[in-house]
Amino acid sequence: MQHRLPENTWAFLVLNRKSVPHMRQTRHITFVLIEEFSHLAFSCAVEPLRIANLVSGKDLYEWSFVSEHGEHAVCSNGSVTLAHFGLDGLRKCDQLFVLSGIHMRNHVTRPLLATLRRERARGTSIGALCSGAWLLAEAGFLDGMQAAIHWEYHDAFMEAFPEVNLVRSVFVADEKHITASGGTATADLMLHLIEQDHGEELSIDVADQMVYNAVRNATAKQRVSLQSRNGMRNAHLAKAIHMMQDSIDAPVPPSYIADQLGISTRQLERLFGKYLNTSPKKYFMEMRLERAQKLLLQTEASVTEVAMACGFENPGHFSRVYRSSFGVTPHAQKNKID
Repeated sequence: MQHRLPENTWAFLVLNRKSVPHMRQTRHITFVLIEEFSHLAFSCAVEPLRIANLVSGKDLYEWSFVSEHGEHAVCSNGSVTLAHFGLDGLRKCDQLFVLSGIHMRNHVTRPLLATLRRERARGTSIGALCSGAWLLAEAGFLDGMQAAIHWEYHDAFMEAFPEVNLVRSVFVADEKHITASGGTATADLMLHLIEQDHGEELSIDVADQMVYNAVRNATAKQRVSLQSRNGMRNAHLAKAIHMMQDSIDAPVPPSYIADQLGISTRQLERLFGKYLNTSPKKYFMEMRLERAQKLLLQTEASVTEVAMACGFENPGHFSRVYRSSFGVTPHAQKNKID
């Protein structure tokens, strides 16, 4: 029996809004909630939409929650979220997101995969949040595409789906299937989508309401402590990254790092490729650029001072590589917050 929420359900769960003046302008987003889904990613996905409606004074977005059996879904912290529909009652929508969390491999079911394939066949735009990229990969959706997933699953994902181009970005929005790595990266993605739909000003207003002043674009990389990162399983890799962190203002080449570790440069490159899906040189450059971005956004240091602090002796070179990475020059980044 299909379960429907009553219209007077707590506002956060409301689907059937009373007043929608221009339905053709309202974008409907469906969230398929997989058991043990991430509540943090869930909130970061839905709240920006609610706030966009609030700030704009319009019903720009509406949303519905779907669970496999149509009653509820339990997230990893034990909270229960009521569902509007089951998989067999999916309504037409503009965007569907699969949202999962821990133990997502235990929840790959035939009905779920069949539903995703049916929705793709009828033209529904399908994306994934947190560990949801694993489910899309299981369905065969991500072959040959870039995808993002929470860093904790990187090694296992690359082993299971070598045909998918896994990236360390917080989200990927320029592929057929949008993916976000979870946590606050989900908010980054939703703010990006709001900007695409309704402009930068609304996106900024929503971020302000969220007191979220460190919004990241798709090129930002996931960063976590080495103690919880896959690299800690390899002592050489962990030491190499520590050396990079300690020499951001005076970068050393990969050959020097390898020599200090007592391994060859080729071995060092293999370690970075295996565990981080990148090269030592590229990883180090990303680390320096992310440090530069933080300094530009969070300090009063000039662009030249930031460049020097991050190991760029030539401000012109710094400006070019920064723009290539973030799509904006250091000066424009600085002026944007002044």
